[in-house]
Amino acid sequence: MIDRIFDPEAFEQRWYQHWEQSGAFRPQRPDAQPFTIVIPPPNVTGSLHIGHALDNTLQDVLIRWHRLQGRDARWIVGTDHAGIATQMVVERQLAETQQPGRTAMGRDAFEAKVWEWKAESGGTITRQLRRLGASCDWQNERFTMDAGFNTAVNKVFVELFRQGLLYRDKRLVNWDPKLKTAISDLEVEYREVDGKLWHFRYPLEDGSGFIAIATTRPETILGDGAVAVHPDDERYRRLVGKRCRLPVVDRLIPIIADPMVESDFGSGAVKITAAHDFNDFAVYQRHPQAGIPLINLMNPDATMADTCPPDYRGLTREAARASVVADFEALGLLDKIEPHRHQVPYGDRSGVVIEPYLTDQWYVNAGELAKDALAAVHDGRTRFVPATWEKTYFNWMENIQPWCVSRQLWWGHRIPAWYGPDGKVFVAETEAEAQAQAGAGVPLTRDEDVLDTWFSSALWPFGTLGWPEQTADLARHYPGDVLVTGFDIIFFWVARMMMQGLHFQGEVPFRTVYCHGLVRDAQGQKMSKSKGNTVDPLGLIEKYGADALRFTLTAMETQGRDIKLNESRIEGYRNFATKLWNAARFAQMNGIAGHPDLLPPAASQPVNRWIIGEVKACATALEQAIAQFRFDAYADAIYRLVWSRFCDWYLELIKPLLADGADAAAAAETRAVAGWTLDQILVMLHPVMPFLTEELWHQLAERGDLILARWVATDALPADAEASADIDWLIGLISEVRSARTEVNVPPSAKLAYAVDGATPETLARLAANAAAIERLARIVPGELAAGGRLAVVHGEATILIPLGDVIDLAAEKARLEKALAACAKERDALAGRLANPGFTEKAKPEAVDKAREDHAARTAEAERLQAALARLG
Repeated sequence: MIDRIFDPEAFEQRWYQHWEQSGAFRPQRPDAQPFTIVIPPPNVTGSLHIGHALDNTLQDVLIRWHRLQGRDARWIVGTDHAGIATQMVVERQLAETQQPGRTAMGRDAFEAKVWEWKAESGGTITRQLRRLGASCDWQNERFTMDAGFNTAVNKVFVELFRQGLLYRDKRLVNWDPKLKTAISDLEVEYREVDGKLWHFRYPLEDGSGFIAIATTRPETILGDGAVAVHPDDERYRRLVGKRCRLPVVDRLIPIIADPMVESDFGSGAVKITAAHDFNDFAVYQRHPQAGIPLINLMNPDATMADTCPPDYRGLTREAARASVVADFEALGLLDKIEPHRHQVPYGDRSGVVIEPYLTDQWYVNAGELAKDALAAVHDGRTRFVPATWEKTYFNWMENIQPWCVSRQLWWGHRIPAWYGPDGKVFVAETEAEAQAQAGAGVPLTRDEDVLDTWFSSALWPFGTLGWPEQTADLARHYPGDVLVTGFDIIFFWVARMMMQGLHFQGEVPFRTVYCHGLVRDAQGQKMSKSKGNTVDPLGLIEKYGADALRFTLTAMETQGRDIKLNESRIEGYRNFATKLWNAARFAQMNGIAGHPDLLPPAASQPVNRWIIGEVKACATALEQAIAQFRFDAYADAIYRLVWSRFCDWYLELIKPLLADGADAAAAAETRAVAGWTLDQILVMLHPVMPFLTEELWHQLAERGDLILARWVATDALPADAEASADIDWLIGLISEVRSARTEVNVPPSAKLAYAVDGATPETLARLAANAAAIERLARIVPGELAAGGRLAVVHGEATILIPLGDVIDLAAEKARLEKALAACAKERDALAGRLANPGFTEKAKPEAVDKAREDHAARTAEAERLQAALARLG
């Protein structure tokens, strides 16, 4: 028997272990059409956060749905080695345990420590994904540092190099002085800080005066190679082509014109430090004739290098800044200092200011690879959902820059390049191949750097399937069907998978990219540890169950819009699960069990024909929702069927058919239809609430696992328009009478007489045929229309008139409603005035404006309800 108390903790982990151990997550239908998803590989250092919970819930909904459709579903899973993050974790652990540091122990010993850490602690997030219910193909779990994956990475690097698409170059990168490595744009966060804007004067070479520049970074003056002004700035047109003297360094530099300069910023003249500013480096590239020098001012730890004048060498950036300002002031060349709030780049892991830094790095010609990736989206081979994200993809890909793929780390894929004594590079998949290229006896030194983790994860859709070997898995599961991901990594991962997949496989890696929004707090603010508004999904699972969290995230996912997560919603869906649990228990107690057939039993009772039609309508809506990636519509449709149509109405309407003394044939039919309906509900709800549905599936009958069951073919289900119209009419009447009684405070137990006005013969027949249900559920019976106050309920063309007699004080009830209406209307109108005021809508916080709109809508609806209640009182 189904337990009286719904307790998800009693069965969730039990069912997950059963599914995994039985191989239910593995593709096992070789003759069926495959359906493949690759998981965005979480960092091996990671733990489950609410963004992961959303992303993986949506993927699991798709996988479980297609598995029920009979597809050979496979969800490819694995983790990313997360170069910087993992190296930092292990180095911190070494420091905490007072072991020798990375450099002290050497590269090989350090790498061994990382692998040791991975074996002990690297599976946290995969265990947590199991708790969420993710039905991944764990038997083929991959890791980006697996031997096979490493082979794929090396092959791609070598092939791109041989094709002239990968090369070594000296360019500016985002440099992290604490980690001493280049980092990607994704690993840079911009913070708005209160800084200063220093105005300095540079003397003109001819002694005729000065040109004033403004800068937020005086320490980089030491590497200035030019001063730039806007070509249309009349103030400086006569100076373009002349030279000025760089104070402190005593070097002559040219004055040039470039449209990058903003004439209204500072003095309208800016210093050009090409080795320490990305915009300045672009100016350097546009003006080769100016002879702008590239002077790297700093060491890898951002202390001032030997390229600076002697007095500055070895100083930190901050100390050098203070020294430069003091020296300019001593020379009388400091004009003024202004407060200036501006954006400053920080390393998201190190927390230090990022330095644009000139170094030798390995680059991929992303512009060339982007051509096919752009064409694939333009011609529809891959589509974005929502389609608005295509514009973001196009904009980035059309303006793509060379991709820096080298990192100055020890943990990661070692770059397969070796150098001879003269610096000549030999790129090969193995050292033996490199030695063969160099010649016997030529000493070789391997490149110290590793590859950017995005380089290896770009190979994920085909590297996980055994490439470069031409495996059966690769032939069957590439390309994948759908990629589910956050919009924030379209540039960093999606685009790179598109480029590499097309280049090495000749096909797109996935046919659809679904981009979901961010999960925000209940006030719409982005979650962050500093704000203290983060949500632990594991804590929510412990409190409400995984199914309730999954349903909440599915129901709130509206085509990529951000989600405002409110714990009350999760509690509400826990109540939804409890309601279904209790309904199944009621069914079981009344002799209703799982139905053996996929198609419904024959039905003669209108209520049974009606519920079969409701199942058909719901299944059709769910199929459309999945086809359109409308996860919210999926949740809404199944919620309505379960809560309203099945639990609230069908079970209530069939109680007389199951009661003692009821017609035996009608009872047998009803039990069969109810069992079939409950089965279909469990199948259709399973993708969103897998644990609850699997448990009830087995409680209601002995049979195979629900996870591998089949979805009913909607076109094979009958629809009975007459039964649907009759039962929907009955439900509408009972609902309207109940609502009207509640609005005017008629006691629930009071049974009242009613008369009908304006009814057609069809309506009169329906009233007669359903008199017992109307009496039992609406508490009204046919009677005479007595004088005095009455309640009028309009349903269709008919008006149901219910004399109130002495049941309520009519005058007092009218007075109560009028008072409530006046108060509600006053609030509504005040909110309307507030929303009509641009001073509020344009200046207030967005969340405050949203709250005002929500409150106005609620007050408007309440006023309409009260007005309708007054109108019903005769």
